[in-house]
Amino acid sequence: MTATLELGELTTGTATGWHRVCVLDELELAWGEAALIAGHQVALFRTGPSEVFAVAHEDPATGAHVMARGIIGSRGARPTIASPLHKEVYDLETGECFGTPELRLDTFSTRVSDGYVEVEL
Repeated sequence: MTATLELGELTTGTATGWHRVCVLDELELAWGEAALIAGHQVALFRTGPSEVFAVAHEDPATGAHVMARGIIGSRGARPTIASPLHKEVYDLETGECFGTPELRLDTFSTRVSDGYVEVEL
């Protein structure tokens, strides 16, 4: 089940730059969460104790905002997310689609600072 995170005051304002989104411990391992960050729908995935990926919540193949409900996996050492609709698989680091090269998922830099997940738009 995907929940939408409630965002703090630091996520409002300009769309570019770093935005504090949530406490790291609010993200479950191998589970997606959707967040609205400065007007952008973003899917967050915690893949390790302090490793978080952020991608566009919009499925590039359909335009539906569902990526937080995708399935986490890997292709070799590359972490992936599979769209819950057509099962297209994307690299979480680069946004590359393995099955359909003309599709690309927007990716965003993340960091953990003082126990908070921050995303750069």
